[in-house]
Amino acid sequence: MSNMPAKEVLERVYGETEKSGARYLHLSECFKENFGDAEVEFFTSPGRTEMIGNHTDHNGGKIVAASISLDTIGAAAANGTGTIRILSEGYDMIEVEIAKASSIEKKAGTKALIAGMVEAIGKFGYAVEGFDAYMTTEVIGAAGVSSSASFEMIFCAIVNAFFNENKIELGDCARIGQYAENHFWLKSSGLMDQMACAAGGAILLDFADDIKCEKIDASFDALGYDMVIVNTGKGHGDLSDEYSAVPKEMFAVAEALGVKRLCESSLETFLEKIPEIEKKLNNDRAIMRALHFYAENQRVEEAADALTRGDGKAVLRLLTESGNSSWKWLQNCMSKSNERDQKVALTLALTELYLKKLGDGCCRVHGGGFAGVILAVVPKNKTADYVDYIANYVGSDNVYPMQIRQTGAVSLGK
Repeated sequence: MSNMPAKEVLERVYGETEKSGARYLHLSECFKENFGDAEVEFFTSPGRTEMIGNHTDHNGGKIVAASISLDTIGAAAANGTGTIRILSEGYDMIEVEIAKASSIEKKAGTKALIAGMVEAIGKFGYAVEGFDAYMTTEVIGAAGVSSSASFEMIFCAIVNAFFNENKIELGDCARIGQYAENHFWLKSSGLMDQMACAAGGAILLDFADDIKCEKIDASFDALGYDMVIVNTGKGHGDLSDEYSAVPKEMFAVAEALGVKRLCESSLETFLEKIPEIEKKLNNDRAIMRALHFYAENQRVEEAADALTRGDGKAVLRLLTESGNSSWKWLQNCMSKSNERDQKVALTLALTELYLKKLGDGCCRVHGGGFAGVILAVVPKNKTADYVDYIANYVGSDNVYPMQIRQTGAVSLGK
C-alpha cells in the first residue's frame, strides 16, 4: 500500500520498520473501514518519562524529562465539516461539534478533553476544523507515563498540520493540553507532561519564567543502562484529590512566603520563616512538600549537567536522592484514601532489594505517584533478569524496558 509512512522515516523514529510498519498498515486499514477511502496523514506522539523534578512544574520548578519509546499513533484526514470524529481502538467513537465544544459537560473523559482543546485552540488564536482520526496507543493508561498528554499532543499535531501550517509552537501545544485538563477535565495538571511528549528526546524544562526548554544530549543506552517502567497494578485515575493537593499545599506555602509560586522565594528565606508558616498553615505536610521543591530544583540542575557529561554514577545517585525525597518529603508513594494499598511503595522496596544485590542501578516513583508506575534504571546486562524478577510480583504484561526516544509529537507524512 503506497499510502504509508516512508521506511526511512520509520527507521529514524523507531529504529526498525517491520513492527512499526505493521502498526501503521493496521491504522490505515482501520481508518478506511470506519471513515472511508480518504487520503490519510500519519501521526505519532510518545509517552514521557520524568527522570527528575517530581511535582515541581506548577510552582515554577525545573525538570529533566524525556520522550519514551511507547507512543500513540493515528491516521487522520480533514473531513470538510465542523465536526471532529475520533475513534481510539477499543473505545467508542467520539464526535465533537466544534461550534458546540464550549458547552460540552466538564468532567473526566476524552470528549471533554477534546472540547477543552478546541476551546483553547480558538482562545490562542489558531484554527481548528473538522477531521476524522483512527488512533491506537501503547502508552499505559492512568499510570504516570502521560497517556492523556500523549493524546493531547497527537491531537495538536493533527490540528497543526491540517489547519495551521505547523505554526503552533511547542509551548502553545503544551498550554492547549493543560487548558483542556484544567478547565474541562478539572484536573490541576502542570505543563511538563505535554512538553515532554511534544518535544522529543531529553529536555531540561524551567517553568520559572514562561517555559524554557533546553535539549539535553542524554541517553541511558550510551551509559550502559535501560530504563524499565513497571506498572504496579493500580492506576491513579481515581486519586485526583490527592494529586491536586500537592500543588495546592505548595501554593499555600508560597502565599505564606508572600509570593505566588515557590520559585519566587528561596530555600534560605523559607527555612527562616518555617516557624511562622507552621503557625499560619498548621500543615506540616505542606512544609515538607515545599522543602522537597527547593531540594529537588537543585538536584535537577546537577542531573542535567551529569547527563550532559555522561557521568552515569552521578545520574544514578541524583535519581536515587530524588526518589527518596518523593517518598519521604513529598509523600506521593502511597494513597491516604487506602493506606493498606501500597503497590508503588512495595514495588520500590522489591526493586531496591534487587538493585542492592547488584550494587548498581536505581529506582524511583514515576510521574504523579500515589499509584501507577515506578522507574527502574538497570544495567543492560541485567535488564532481562530484572524483568523476570519483578514480573513475579506485577505480571510480565506490566514491565516495559525502553529507551529515550528522540522524536516528539509529529506528522510522519502521507
